[in-house]
Amino acid sequence: MSSCSNLSKSINDAAATPLLGPGHTITHGPGGRILCHAGVWSPDSQWLVYDTRSDSAGAVFDGNTIAMVNVMTEEVRELYRTENGAHCGVVTFHPHAWKVAFILGPEQPTPDWQYCAWHRQGVIVEVNQPGMKTNLDARDITPPFTPGALRGGTHVHMWDAAGEWVSFTYEDHVLAQFSSATPANDINQRNVGVSAPGMPVRVNHAHPRNHDGEYFTVLVTRTTANPRPGSDEINRACEEAWIGTRGYIRQDGSRQRHALAFQGQVLNSQGQPISEVFVVDLPDDLTKPGDGPLCGTAERAPYPPAGARQRRLTFTADRRFPGIQGPRHWLRSSPDGSQIAFLMKDDAGVVQLWTVSPNGGALKQVTSNRWSVDSAFTWSPDGRTIALVMDNSVCVTSVTSGQTKRLTSRTDDALEPRPEACVFSPDGKRIAFVRGLPSPQQPANQICVIGVRE
Repeated sequence: MSSCSNLSKSINDAAATPLLGPGHTITHGPGGRILCHAGVWSPDSQWLVYDTRSDSAGAVFDGNTIAMVNVMTEEVRELYRTENGAHCGVVTFHPHAWKVAFILGPEQPTPDWQYCAWHRQGVIVEVNQPGMKTNLDARDITPPFTPGALRGGTHVHMWDAAGEWVSFTYEDHVLAQFSSATPANDINQRNVGVSAPGMPVRVNHAHPRNHDGEYFTVLVTRTTANPRPGSDEINRACEEAWIGTRGYIRQDGSRQRHALAFQGQVLNSQGQPISEVFVVDLPDDLTKPGDGPLCGTAERAPYPPAGARQRRLTFTADRRFPGIQGPRHWLRSSPDGSQIAFLMKDDAGVVQLWTVSPNGGALKQVTSNRWSVDSAFTWSPDGRTIALVMDNSVCVTSVTSGQTKRLTSRTDDALEPRPEACVFSPDGKRIAFVRGLPSPQQPANQICVIGVRE
């Protein structure tokens, strides 16, 4: 197993670090392999779960298998293989139990029901029962709709730290039939939702694409088709993260148990879109309707439950480079819930790591490096460091000092770590990432790990 060395060397004065290695490659041979941005490690930090989409960026949703690989022995186990023309991907591990969740596209696709953002679902597979799936979220696209079921497709399923509630992004099949918003109808927009266990949902099967689900599922964000410029209204909610392992401490000293940070797209005063950091505080009971029916109507999106409170944390429209910037990334919270990390450019145009409190207030610029952050990122379990890719190296940044240290040597562009994932293991001892490496047929994504030590 490769390990890091020369960790005292700052990336700011380390143009080359010949003593470092590339990390240990644990998969081999041709084929696509994609790691999710977080949640890819087994509870014991010994296995990594991945999907097998063919293109290096995972932009083509054509994977047919979910698999996991042992980081020590390199044993590969197939957990699921699709049937009837379906595809699967974006898989995450439960934090404590031996089961995974992932996207499943439509089986037996038809001209009017092909894979797209509103034609997919979440499923769960137990590791000791490979090939046997259960539906996470229910779907009901025939009115009257069913509370606890949605009417479209869910994506990137993330358990909270307790392994109970699951977050996801969502788009709506019913509203996708409208080409524009009017006073009488909403349109399909990306939103964030949550599924809670213990309340199976059974729907009518009047439509062949309706299906039951084992979790009670709701939307928790609210978007509008035409936000008022300069307001806190958003037309898109995405790239969410659970805040803290036990939520966060409010300014009054009480604890908010369940909350999600997410990227919300607003319009600045000139009507230009920018993405800002938002939070939605969640009630303990997701089953009580708020301003409208949880399942929506034929003309309106599903409404968040009573007690869901959506609010904006960052206001960056007046900065030289406003809004969240850099590679596609999901917001990530410190384990204690006190800081939400995101990427934004500094005044020189370099993508840096920043944090903000879930209570709002001043932004903290964590890094001041000359190279941009080039990947999604994760916190170490102790909350002291963040793993990321920078200058073609896997690195760790001290959240306190901002010092960034290389763990892998710098490569040329063809071999650089992929931007989609740089993920700490639950025990904090390793980081998983992906590289495109040569193979006899064509370059293939390979999963790699690097050891972390002080």
